[in-house]
Amino acid sequence: MLPTHGRATSQDPETQLAHLGRAPAKHAGMVNVPVYRGSTILADTLEEWESRKTPDNPMASYGRFGTPLSRALEEAVCALEGGHDTILFPSGLSACTHTLLGCLQAGDHALITDNVYGPTRTFAEQVLKRLQIDIEYFDPADLTGLASRIRRNTRVVYLESPGSLTFEIQDVPAIAALAHSVGAFVIIDNTWASPLYFKPFAHGADISIHAATKYIVGHSDALLGIVTANERAWPCLRSSAHHFGEIAGPDDIYLALRGLRTLAVRMRRHWDTGVQLAQAMACHPAVERILHPALPGHPGHAIWKRDFHGASGLFGAMLKPMTRAQLSCLFRNLNLFGIGLSWGGYESLALPIDPLPARCASDLDCPGVLLRIHAGLEGAQDLIADMTQALDAALNADSESVRRRHGAPA
Repeated sequence: MLPTHGRATSQDPETQLAHLGRAPAKHAGMVNVPVYRGSTILADTLEEWESRKTPDNPMASYGRFGTPLSRALEEAVCALEGGHDTILFPSGLSACTHTLLGCLQAGDHALITDNVYGPTRTFAEQVLKRLQIDIEYFDPADLTGLASRIRRNTRVVYLESPGSLTFEIQDVPAIAALAHSVGAFVIIDNTWASPLYFKPFAHGADISIHAATKYIVGHSDALLGIVTANERAWPCLRSSAHHFGEIAGPDDIYLALRGLRTLAVRMRRHWDTGVQLAQAMACHPAVERILHPALPGHPGHAIWKRDFHGASGLFGAMLKPMTRAQLSCLFRNLNLFGIGLSWGGYESLALPIDPLPARCASDLDCPGVLLRIHAGLEGAQDLIADMTQALDAALNADSESVRRRHGAPA
């Protein structure tokens, strides 16, 4: 049996996913750790009660501070990422916001990549600034510009590689070297790659965040955030979570631990299908440009190839200018793609999005509509055929409207 805590071993990640966080002998032989629901945890003796206390938390023996189920998931993810320790949050956004709160205080300066997840940016603007924390955004591809923004009071450099809307890949080792020169924490949202395809701590990050709602759960039926820290950053993260009383629900934790077992199998399929779909869409006359780090034409492809072990099913597609009627026609004709938020589940999604209005970079100006595409677990050729016919329908809708305006028969 593999160890259930500590750094990942040299075994294949698929072997780790099947065994980490499991202890059947402690749970009546159950293959899966059972769901633990409860608040009060009893001790048999006074000595046992006192032994459970920790120096910074005399009430550690309580349901809010963890159960065998939550610890199983935390230990598994921590081992996969190679961090010091891991903690769970009730959502991905909660994981992002409480990580920032744990590392920052009034008077600090934080640098945040300008392609960051929208709700995280909103939190920085509406909460962190109100707490007298100086927030500044930077172009994720401009190392020189980032270096000029580093200050002596820079406490956090926050990354998302690739960005979940515009898909820039960041040079994390180079950014980490800049941040660490002033003692800043490097925090990265690692949701796109999952714990399998990017190892943040091996590249200089101090904290890694996952919206486990997405690929770790994998079935669009639970909300969860997971954060892993190295030894230096762990006290900040742990105290922030405990001070705010954040706790994930046991059923969501169970679903995430279940999803973790098939993560490698699913991620290979998402990766392969996503690349095939992106390549097919790149050839369509309605598409201006594809944003996918695993494709050789992507500006960050060389860094992706150097630092990542794979890709996910999420990518962007810049469409050529089209009318509202054409866009409506496109989505009306999609049969296998849902229109909805989130991603990382077994289902495919397509969503029109607005590029961030305050981007530092100008090379991603979209002449038409920007689509965010998630390739699910359906057959790749079926998804390609469905997207192709919907794009064709959108182009034909414009031709039909022109004919009508000139009185020609349809």
